[in-house]
Amino acid sequence: MLKKLPTLKYFIFTLMMLSFASCTSVKKYNEQRLSIISPEKLRQDVDFAYQKLQEMHPNLNWYISKKELDFKFDSLKSTINKPLTPTQFYFKLQPVIAQIGEGHLSLKIPAKRFSKKEIKALKNTKGLFGRFEYHVEGDHLYFIENKDSIQNIKPGTELLSINDVPVSNYLKKYRALISSDGYNTTFYPYYLKDVFFSFFVAEKGIMDSAKIETLYEDKKQTLVLKRESKNKEEIEKDKLDKKRTPEKKINDYVASTNSYNRSFRFLDKDSTIAYMKIKSFSRSFSDKFYRESFAKIKNARSSYLIIDIRENYGGSLYEINQLYSYLAPEPFVLIKPSQLTSRVTPLKTNYFRKSNPLEYTLKSLAYPGYFFYQALNVYKGKDGVAYYKMKENKPTKPKENAFNGKVYVLINGGSFSASSIISSKLKFDKRVTLVGEETGGANDGTVAGFYSYQKLPNSKIDLPIGLLLIQPNITFENTKKGVTPDVEIEQSVQDIIDKKDSQLDWVKAEINREKESTQTAD
Repeated sequence: MLKKLPTLKYFIFTLMMLSFASCTSVKKYNEQRLSIISPEKLRQDVDFAYQKLQEMHPNLNWYISKKELDFKFDSLKSTINKPLTPTQFYFKLQPVIAQIGEGHLSLKIPAKRFSKKEIKALKNTKGLFGRFEYHVEGDHLYFIENKDSIQNIKPGTELLSINDVPVSNYLKKYRALISSDGYNTTFYPYYLKDVFFSFFVAEKGIMDSAKIETLYEDKKQTLVLKRESKNKEEIEKDKLDKKRTPEKKINDYVASTNSYNRSFRFLDKDSTIAYMKIKSFSRSFSDKFYRESFAKIKNARSSYLIIDIRENYGGSLYEINQLYSYLAPEPFVLIKPSQLTSRVTPLKTNYFRKSNPLEYTLKSLAYPGYFFYQALNVYKGKDGVAYYKMKENKPTKPKENAFNGKVYVLINGGSFSASSIISSKLKFDKRVTLVGEETGGANDGTVAGFYSYQKLPNSKIDLPIGLLLIQPNITFENTKKGVTPDVEIEQSVQDIIDKKDSQLDWVKAEINREKESTQTAD
């Protein structure tokens, strides 16, 4: 008979086993990532991916016909005639996935995973390329911010090459990997500048140094970037930044970028113009943020509100429903009923995905509740189609402090997913004036909600498939593009370098003209 271990020792033993399992998992994954896979097995993965898409995606042929998509997948298989690693295979399959034209649909690139020891070491070093801000225009990549004055690279400098490979080559290659909604083109430059070096590192690995060629004011220069270690003050600052103060919570502080997802302020001395910047609809502490912000607006008797959702890639439907309830003059329904491919689709969300033994045990106990919750939220419509119940497709009442003044919403190609849904709804209801550029997300909705994470059987690449067709409660335009602004104003590269906000400046000037006109009339 085995002697029963004391509770503390058993707990430590369990942690050690979980840690060992984690290390083994990382090693196994990295070995798989470097493995060579036969053409036959890669073609099987192509068929598997397409089969799962047809089975689960609720609107697969929204932007591309079945005949055309069949042809693309068949053509891809005909080009696979030699063994490839999972990463090499990713660069062949993802461009086809991207041509489906659904912005949330994308393979997960099989990047190297790191052990806890490696992660700790990397945390104490500064990024090689991540310490700059970038801007993409066509086949050109520009530095627009260099806070640490690394190698004295000035804003507006173009990055021409990395280790003698032209950056334009990478831009063309990586652009083909990005999924955008329909025929929209504004999304690419915003998203590409953010993911460029994620693709680069996944393909080339983490480097300690890199030779780059730059161009500034017609002068070319060759420089060497080197990874640097953080000093004690910087390490302590990182620790301090991670501490969650009340202000950081309500404004949803992001330590990695040293910025807030939400901020609020008045733009003039008499508090006539309220300004709200929302970088992500993360939901975290959003109720309190909007409640306090709109209370301040009411107390100040502000006449104008500017909501800035530029480069906001989306997030929570709950949060945009909350925000809309502070802008609506009467009860509203944010989105239409959310369509599924079948009544059993919600049960294909990989409930036990990425669970260690302990988590798997706990989830197993909770699974009956999860099963019945999902099953009870699915219903069959009069049209015979399966739909998923969501709070956002039911009537919502306006908040007591709902703003009834004039609202301007700033949008651009980086306004995606939930940002596009709320922009589309606000525009249709004629509640706001949209200013800026066409949104990166589609006017008529998207496929997201919750996902089924499919793993391709041979390459082991993850394919997350959105299961819900989420569409704003509007009359559809069927343009297959983004939400178009009422007033179109583009930001030039020079505007960005000079930190000149031409879109916000236009709104402020328009408000001042209106205020002056009102005063003259009085």
